[in-house]
Amino acid sequence: MLEQTRQDVSSPWHEGELAMQRSVGVVERMDGPGRNFVRKAMPEQHRAFFPMLPFLVLGAVDAKGDVWATVRAGRPGFMSSPEPEVLDVRLPRDPADPADSGMEDGDAIAMLGIQLETRRRNRLNGLIGRTYTGAFRVRVGQSFGNCPQYIQPRSSEFVRDPDVPTAMTPLHSGHLDDRTRRMIESADTFFVASYVDREDGERQVDVSHRGGYAGFVRVSAEGGLTIPDFSGNRFFNTLGNFLVNPKAGLVFVDFETGDMLQMTGRTEVLLDSPEITGFQGAERLWRFTPEQIVLRPDALPLRWRQESAELQRRSRG
Repeated sequence: MLEQTRQDVSSPWHEGELAMQRSVGVVERMDGPGRNFVRKAMPEQHRAFFPMLPFLVLGAVDAKGDVWATVRAGRPGFMSSPEPEVLDVRLPRDPADPADSGMEDGDAIAMLGIQLETRRRNRLNGLIGRTYTGAFRVRVGQSFGNCPQYIQPRSSEFVRDPDVPTAMTPLHSGHLDDRTRRMIESADTFFVASYVDREDGERQVDVSHRGGYAGFVRVSAEGGLTIPDFSGNRFFNTLGNFLVNPKAGLVFVDFETGDMLQMTGRTEVLLDSPEITGFQGAERLWRFTPEQIVLRPDALPLRWRQESAELQRRSRG
């Protein structure tokens, strides 16, 4: 009877995700987890988790079809879940954020709630309902948890009221300069947004965490990024999206200054390349070519402090 019930639930995987699962021979093995763990509502522990957080990672698509990742902060409690299918978010509009234009009423959005100090993370995607500028409601399309692998432990504190925007002006560019290149090459963490338009016309956006040793992202002389893909949960949400729609939005955070580097551009997935052996632990690679770059100094009102070396070692386990 249980098996019949599982078969009655449609698989959440789209063709790109299935193609990635096929490439490593796990399609059948991932069918059950897809039906059982990717939900259309948040479990109670996720509903309790989001209100605890002082920041949120978001993925959104602008009117031109470009996808952006961003990080927004608020005092814990700026998110709440009045019912399992809904997450309410109190955030003011931010015209300096290129992702903000993709957060209109009816837009598809992705969210990652992540607690760096405990290495907990939960993801969801859905549709925005917006009736006024200071908040929006997300009707959950998919909700699921992620393992703590590759999360670098950090604790955070506010250095100003999160409702007070920075006085610093965003810097727009079409290419990386020395400052932004150093920011990428020294990073041990970034976030990536992607999306697909599914066969039924529904837009599905995803945003996820990527982590490794500092310098795990390599930048070419031409300004392209090569990024290792390590062993994970085999959902392949991000790379599966890239196979269908080779667009990505990346955001890097300088945890000491609150600076935020946002980029949107094109991707290429490398399943079989001699370069893979040059990245310790990588199972495959992907490349990102930035087309629009926005550096936002002091964008975030939070500052983070790295946890002990022992916690960092365990975070890579």
